[in-house]
Amino acid sequence: MVTIIKKEFNKEVIDKLLKKALKTKGVDTLKYCGVITLKQDPFTIQKKLRDEWE
Repeated sequence: MVTIIKKEFNKEVIDKLLKKALKTKGVDTLKYCGVITLKQDPFTIQKKLRDEWE
């Protein structure tokens, strides 16, 4: 399903909305980036998880 909103904006309104959007701070996604340090081999962990279903 697609919702289409047809509303005419003039250039001034669009510029105000863009400036407002650029001023707001988003989520700092870089703090969630990283590497997981594992104590076991990933294939061993995967095999153990798959064997749980049997």
